[in-house]
Amino acid sequence: MLLPLFLFAIGLALLVKGADYLVDGASSLAKRFKIPELAIGLTIVAFGTSAPELVVNVLASIDGKSDVVLGNIIGSNNFNLFFILGIAGLIYPLIVNRNTVWKEIPYSMVAALVLLLLANDKWTGGSHDVISRFDGAVLLVFFVAFLAYIALSLKQDGTTNVVEEETKLLPTWKTALYIVGGLAGLVYGGKLVVDNAIAIAQALGVSERIISLTIVSAGTSLPELATSAVAAYRKRSDLAVGNIIGSNIFNVFLILGMSAVVSPVAYNVVFNQSVYLLIGGTLLVFGAMFLGKRKTLQRWQAGVLLVIFVGYIALLLQQG
Repeated sequence: MLLPLFLFAIGLALLVKGADYLVDGASSLAKRFKIPELAIGLTIVAFGTSAPELVVNVLASIDGKSDVVLGNIIGSNNFNLFFILGIAGLIYPLIVNRNTVWKEIPYSMVAALVLLLLANDKWTGGSHDVISRFDGAVLLVFFVAFLAYIALSLKQDGTTNVVEEETKLLPTWKTALYIVGGLAGLVYGGKLVVDNAIAIAQALGVSERIISLTIVSAGTSLPELATSAVAAYRKRSDLAVGNIIGSNIFNVFLILGMSAVVSPVAYNVVFNQSVYLLIGGTLLVFGAMFLGKRKTLQRWQAGVLLVIFVGYIALLLQQG
């Protein structure tokens, strides 16, 4: 038990340092090319911090572990939305970009709704619930549409929210080194955390579904936690929020889409409960943009997200 605990701690250290380098590199990249910081958060950072989910899901899909595939994605998105956004909002109130309020947050809502509709085949007369290869292809089409939207946004409004002047401009080689090194630290650190957390949990006799929805999903989301927490501490709201919303979109449309294309994913309707929570949480965050200080996730609202998350975890553990 001591070795897994030690490796778990090493993984956490790699995650935190990797996030630090990634934020520095991404901010420098955005300033060098006059790219909106939000776009960097929604693409490069979001994809990088979603890498652990991608690795875990593709391997689980190949092995036919549908509960791990689904639990990792759905659990990660809830962890992102309630826990990470809650933590980031407590560190510093997050000012949310107008496009994020009206476009990215609603698109993440669409992701949850599409997942719900594609997975529950019995609602439309199907014989069994499954995310088929065709469904996976549909998810990937939504992902391509999201990338097209980002590209179009950059063309239409390339100067919005350009990284602030005080951002340190690193040499090109150092920017690349920080981004690549940061992502490597995040991925390897995430793998150490997940592998050893699962080993500890299995020794305690926890079920695979609960492991997937809690420990696996939380472990693969630690890069998002580290990145958004560091970004919030540095008052980089666009990176902090863009990372979370972008990761949730990536998780459903890209990672789950790829997983289903690799191998159809059998869907257990028990997961509907967690998807409903995800939909409700996304609506809650959207509504928070118009309650109190507009387009800002205030500390008390972030606290509400954390309380809901604690209740959700307690319910899962009670269900066993």
